[in-house]
Amino acid sequence: MKKSLYGFVAALLIVGVLLSACNLPGGGGPTGPTVTVSIYYGSEKQEWLEPLVEEYNDQENKTAQGSTIIIEATPMGSIESAHAIVDEIIQPTVWSPASSVYVPVANAEWRKTHSDDLIVGTPNDLVLSPVVIAMWQPMAEALGWPKQPLGWADIAAMATSEEGWAAYGYPEWGSFKLGHTHPEFSNSGIVSVIAEAYAGAGKQYNLSMDDLQDPDVQSFVAAVESAIIHYGSSTGFFAERMFDRGPSYLSAAVMYENLVVAQESKRLAGQVAQLPVVAIYPQEGTFWSNHPYIVLNAPWVTDELREAAEAFEAFLLDRPQQLRAIELGFRPADPSIPLAAPLDAQHGVDPAQPQTVLEVPSAEVIAGILRLWRQNKKPVDVVVVMDISGSMGGEKISTARSSLIEFINLLSDRDRLQVMLFNDDIISLTPLSPLGEKRDDVLRRVSGIIENGYTRLYDATLQAYEELEANGDPKHIRAVIVLSDGQDTRSQSSLGELMKQLGTTGEAGGNSIKLFTIGFGDDADLNVLRDMAETTGGKQYKADPATIREVYAEIATFF
Repeated sequence: MKKSLYGFVAALLIVGVLLSACNLPGGGGPTGPTVTVSIYYGSEKQEWLEPLVEEYNDQENKTAQGSTIIIEATPMGSIESAHAIVDEIIQPTVWSPASSVYVPVANAEWRKTHSDDLIVGTPNDLVLSPVVIAMWQPMAEALGWPKQPLGWADIAAMATSEEGWAAYGYPEWGSFKLGHTHPEFSNSGIVSVIAEAYAGAGKQYNLSMDDLQDPDVQSFVAAVESAIIHYGSSTGFFAERMFDRGPSYLSAAVMYENLVVAQESKRLAGQVAQLPVVAIYPQEGTFWSNHPYIVLNAPWVTDELREAAEAFEAFLLDRPQQLRAIELGFRPADPSIPLAAPLDAQHGVDPAQPQTVLEVPSAEVIAGILRLWRQNKKPVDVVVVMDISGSMGGEKISTARSSLIEFINLLSDRDRLQVMLFNDDIISLTPLSPLGEKRDDVLRRVSGIIENGYTRLYDATLQAYEELEANGDPKHIRAVIVLSDGQDTRSQSSLGELMKQLGTTGEAGGNSIKLFTIGFGDDADLNVLRDMAETTGGKQYKADPATIREVYAEIATFF
């Protein structure tokens, strides 16, 4: 990427997180002195942690100095929160990411401006959940599961197979479709690409920079990544999309074991009607999502804050709270607590797994793996469709221009971009072609966009969709991004005609064109934009001049 998502996207999305509600005690609150422990944690454990925060706050526990302990817990992506802490955008007492994988990188970044580590010693784990490849049971059985162990080599072979599922006797399943999150933004994403590199090198530990230069390792990573339908910032989003849309959308996705348990619990209770899903523990090895509880070694963490944080940690690790984690599909951090339902085969998981746990590489090697991924990730063919009608005047058009420029700079030179503008007319500012050879010219043209006229939303969206279907590379991620601040006033096509076309062309399911829509301002037709996006498996956003940069940054994580 011309600009790394490190820091840039995190700094934008941090605004939304900081505005989200924290878990505060109810009622009038405690009287007398208080000490507030701020915790930023991986959202994967929100269902477990949130009620425990409320329960602990209601108890009005006190420090040795007599201050009432108040816990404020905010969910945030693990890598996003790491960068926000290192940059001192946020100053929590406790950081509890999804896993310890990113700890070496966080320490390395912290030491650039500080004399010691941000994370010292070996923090306690709160709960455990191995990183797995969730796959529909019939598909896993077609590959030989459970008699034959499966892993990344099987994924690479399926990803590069011209026959797809037809090679296993199931031509109706089409091609193999894989999902994992963006490794520069999400814990499960970075774990995925580290595991791919390990598998390509045939190692479980001591992964080196020399290994990353091996052409076989590079081609292996490229092979796995070729099956990706898109990336994203949220593991939960992939789980939701996979389980809602079924096997035509995703054959498999990298996620946490507890998400498989949650889905199977719903299926067994009759709450969903999907096929059963199982957890594949890659035979080459995987990582634990171990949810460390890290009291930061930072100047803003006082002795009393540390005492209060450690008191809450003891509460979380107490047996009753650990047993509640099992009910939600997590494994307890306390090894003396036996595993029980729903951690069983009936819920798609194997408590005896994983057999092989990979070693966390050094910060240098993790940085090298991310560079390797950028070189071999699946490219995107993206068409940006921008409303330039008269209602887009003033601050709207100014921020729309500047945010689009920043979005373009997040794309790599290998990505292909088309920009279309619409008012009474539909204007192609630049055709679909590699960005690297035209980046400066596109940025110059975008910086000069002005507003006037009416709104041909349906016609412009339909034209962009049809042109991408005709000219886009089906081996790339294909996406249309539509920004509009109002309702359609000039289209020849009806909404019904547009909705009928969306999602019907090309290969069904996850490899089809995704539509991301941005309702810009209070007059945007959010219901229509939502229906347009969700029909394709994309996502709808609401934005205004203050948040449009954040929205474009979030969309960039899908690519």
